[in-house]
Amino acid sequence: MVKILWVDDEVELLKPHVLFLKGKGYDVDTCNNGYDAIDMARNTAYDLIILDEMMPGMTGLETLPLIKDLRPTTPVIMVTKSEEENIMDKAIGSKIADYIIKPVNPNQVLLSIKKNVHSQQLVTEQTTADYRAEFGRITNMCQMASSFSAWCAIYRKLTNWEVELSESTDQSIKEILTYQKSEANKEFCKFVRRNYYNWINKRVSDEEIPVMSHTLMRKKILPEVDSHQKTTLLLIDNFRYDQWRAISSLLRGYYDVNIDDFYCSILPTATQYARNSIFAGLMPLAIDKMMPDKWLNDNEEGGKNQYEEEFLSRQLSSVGKSYKWTFDKLVRPEAGRKLIDNIRRIYDADFSVIVYNFLDILSHARTETDIIRELTEDEASFRSLTRSWFEHSDLFEILKLLSERGHTVIITSDHGTIRVDNPIKITGDKETSSNLRYKTGRNLQYNPRDVYEVARPEDIQLPRTNLSSSYIFAYDSDFLVYNNDANRFIRYYRNTFQHGGISMEEMIVPYIVLKPKK
Repeated sequence: MVKILWVDDEVELLKPHVLFLKGKGYDVDTCNNGYDAIDMARNTAYDLIILDEMMPGMTGLETLPLIKDLRPTTPVIMVTKSEEENIMDKAIGSKIADYIIKPVNPNQVLLSIKKNVHSQQLVTEQTTADYRAEFGRITNMCQMASSFSAWCAIYRKLTNWEVELSESTDQSIKEILTYQKSEANKEFCKFVRRNYYNWINKRVSDEEIPVMSHTLMRKKILPEVDSHQKTTLLLIDNFRYDQWRAISSLLRGYYDVNIDDFYCSILPTATQYARNSIFAGLMPLAIDKMMPDKWLNDNEEGGKNQYEEEFLSRQLSSVGKSYKWTFDKLVRPEAGRKLIDNIRRIYDADFSVIVYNFLDILSHARTETDIIRELTEDEASFRSLTRSWFEHSDLFEILKLLSERGHTVIITSDHGTIRVDNPIKITGDKETSSNLRYKTGRNLQYNPRDVYEVARPEDIQLPRTNLSSSYIFAYDSDFLVYNNDANRFIRYYRNTFQHGGISMEEMIVPYIVLKPKK
């Protein structure tokens, strides 16, 4: 039961109001002076205190800070006869939760109590009811979806509900949403399996082919650069749409969202493939054929993303762009501060590119470090940690500076990431790639129903690691483990964030264009 303290020197006249609140199920204590109010607040943890501003002896404004010292988180509603600005400034400065002007109306008091005590519960109840009403519509959307844009709309809806319901105490509604998202992902995987080959090989009309990693620069990014005097591309590795939702409110004071859209990552949804394709404007097979010295296969030693700046330079030249441009890749924490110290070079560029690797590092740290795993046990906590990092990061400071200078900012990623929980056992030789969401190599043994198999890599424009190699891709929240020592791998990798396979989270990548506020 919600416990309320009402403090008023004319408390006897308020008996009808008190009875009204008791009839609504509230436990109400009363007193008629500030001294007794302080003693009662010291001895009892009230959920809310109603405090008269004008009382003889100790006034409400004098009582308020003393109560706040004792109970800093307890909401206080101030009741006043006056709306004088200086009185309200003092009350608000002392952190009252609300105020009511006399004469007091019982329903007005009830509304203020609900707003300050039950607001989270009421929001949760309404949000839960809204999602239950939406459940059937989303199910129908999944059954009818026949285009990538339709799946983007579904993913947006499911992500928005996931964010909205993250603070709900109704565990059953969360389980329903998790089930619906999993079912949607299964249907999305079937959709990709039916269409991916046709997209890559242009076997359907241009309107049916989504913007993908290798066409992103040409179709989306460069037209924005041409339209604005100064443009910065911020590519955050492993960045998902729910993480954009987590940080977007922090940017409202600096930018307006001009475009909130998506594009489709190529397979494998891994940095080596997807990011190189973005900057080269080519599929991996074409990169390997045209620049064999700059492409390393999975089984070859060495850094797989060392030539992104060269790839971008070549692509800009091939489409006739002569921008003054810069390229920065921030991998270590100190690199952000160094970029801030040298921010003028970005100010002076027509087109600046910043690759930020923190979320990829965080995903790997979550797999390898127990304390990070505990801090990010589910998507909601991972979003929370993402927001906390961003709010205190050099990247946020860079974006503030770019807003001041009038830069249009494009935020996107090379791929997303998914929390895996269902092991799929396979076998392969020692040359098989190590990624948990896709495998490439010779002599792969698996159940074809469990994976998307590509026997001829060139069919989807991927290079071969050897003459007889093939690719397989995991679906939904599956992850690929070897039969030998499988139990150890399952315990270690279950409930970790991985990328490389087929899911909405990995393939439907946010593409955000921010316009600086004037």
